[in-house]
Amino acid sequence: MRWGVKEMKKQQKTNDKRKDSSRFTHHVSRITFHTLSILLIICVLPSVNAQEISVGSKRFTESYVLGEIAKKVLEDAGYHVEFKQGMGGTIIVWEALRSGNIAMYPDYTGTIQETILKSATPMTSGQMRSALAEHGIGMTDELGFNNTYAFAMRRAHSDSLNIRKISDLQDHPNLKVGFTHEFLERADGWTPLSQRYGLQLRPHGMEHALAYVALNSGEIDLMDAYSTDAKLVEYDLAVLEDDLHFFPKYNAVFLYRLDTDPAAIDAIHKLGDTINEGLMTRLNAEAEHTKDFAAAASLYFSEVEHRTVEVESESFVSKLLRWTGRHLMLVGISMVIAILVSIPLGIRASRPGVLSQIIIGVPGIMQTVPSLALLAILVPVPMLGTSPTTAIVALFLYSLLPIVRNTATGLQNIPTPLRESAAALGLEPTAQLTKVYLPMASRTILAGIKTSAIINVGTATLAALIGAGGLGEPIISGLALNDAEVILQGAIPAALLAILVQVCFDGLDRLIIPKGLRLEEVSQQAAVGE
Repeated sequence: MRWGVKEMKKQQKTNDKRKDSSRFTHHVSRITFHTLSILLIICVLPSVNAQEISVGSKRFTESYVLGEIAKKVLEDAGYHVEFKQGMGGTIIVWEALRSGNIAMYPDYTGTIQETILKSATPMTSGQMRSALAEHGIGMTDELGFNNTYAFAMRRAHSDSLNIRKISDLQDHPNLKVGFTHEFLERADGWTPLSQRYGLQLRPHGMEHALAYVALNSGEIDLMDAYSTDAKLVEYDLAVLEDDLHFFPKYNAVFLYRLDTDPAAIDAIHKLGDTINEGLMTRLNAEAEHTKDFAAAASLYFSEVEHRTVEVESESFVSKLLRWTGRHLMLVGISMVIAILVSIPLGIRASRPGVLSQIIIGVPGIMQTVPSLALLAILVPVPMLGTSPTTAIVALFLYSLLPIVRNTATGLQNIPTPLRESAAALGLEPTAQLTKVYLPMASRTILAGIKTSAIINVGTATLAALIGAGGLGEPIISGLALNDAEVILQGAIPAALLAILVQVCFDGLDRLIIPKGLRLEEVSQQAAVGE
């Protein structure tokens, strides 16, 4: 009789586990299905508008301002304009233009010649247009100012060392130097310049706006600048003479796709020869003073066209909702795909063999690739470019390792007696996996998903560097303006979102983890406490 009672209890426990397993599988399937459906709907909601046009910009104040001017000009011509600001350096924005992710952006003739077309000899405007046309790209007339590279120092320091021109730097190899990362790598940047002038300086890479702060505070002695930067006047900096005439002309122009609507091209061509260096410097100063690129652009229309342009200021709440919505979309889609791919891979990786080592190793290698480098690698890939899809692919790749590794570890840690019991019950291998092993490993798997999601929330801020939006937008803008308040508009919500994700996963733990497993863990913790 006692044996019968034991068997009944044992059978009851087995039934309970099966119910818990079934409930676990049901919850996971339902949540995955509904989440994927909602995210796919979000992706396809935006409709294609025949009158919509995208304008891009690089990641510094002047490019933002010129982009806002172009946006207003195109809106006046009847277009709905999407302004993808602060997309990154030359190569990223150029690839976005070539791939059709944007229709136009502001650039400079020196950059076009040296970095885009990689010409070793000076080119005329006609030669540039012919070379660009081979890529399906057109170029407007020059806007009217030359924003060349320049070397800047604190005036008092320059006077004390009697440094007036770049060649004078030969006698001061110990100066502390901070150059932008792009200038360090450009074909018309530091390496050929140092060879031309015979300089032995050892520069460090710095963000352009932060370099001004470092120079003004005395942390560095020399930086690369743009000749129309407002801070050259604000900080009363000395600009060194390019006495060997190394730098080419950097006349501002707009590059555009030749397949852009002709009316839009005509509208942007009207900006030619309307901005001189003095006006551009004032526009840059206005942007840094007001922390509003659109307000600076309105000053252009006031001074050039003698008309008042009302700046439509989007409320902070509206911007925050827009940033957060895009951020959640990027994180959500990448996470759903990562879960659907990683769990099967983790199941296979739980078995011994070389293939399992490869499955764990490849995502591990992906984690070592810097996020900026990964974005730069993905942008030239066909069908990706600077679209949100590129950011989703990058986030997906970064999400794989924690989920794959935790799935494999959770399955590998299932005790042998439990495996033998599952086989003794006569369950098929697939049933053993879905009804016993995965539910038993569910806590470990969920912990991997939670880790991946939290990391993903922070990494997604870099999507703004390719114009994919999200909470990185105010962070990138704040860096361009050197404004901590603007940076925090994106950094604080991103941090709060990461905390919210963790809280949600703690709640999800109670919802989908079989009750028996949670009770078992509580008992183990109590035993450890005793």
